[in-house]
Amino acid sequence: MSDDKTKTGGSDRERINIHEDYELRDWAKSLGTTPERIKEAVQAVGDRAVKVREYLGQDRPH
Repeated sequence: MSDDKTKTGGSDRERINIHEDYELRDWAKSLGTTPERIKEAVQAVGDRAVKVREYLGQDRPH
């Protein structure tokens, strides 16, 4: 099931879908890293943005 782009905010905003190119690109830009590093982080800690930030050494959202 793909993302519903008409729904913004809520829990979907705090999950990283590495299977959607636009999301992967946007998260990488937001977190100041590469898409490959985002994929590595999601593989290691799951798709929750807070966990990915912790893995990447960033404790707070931007």
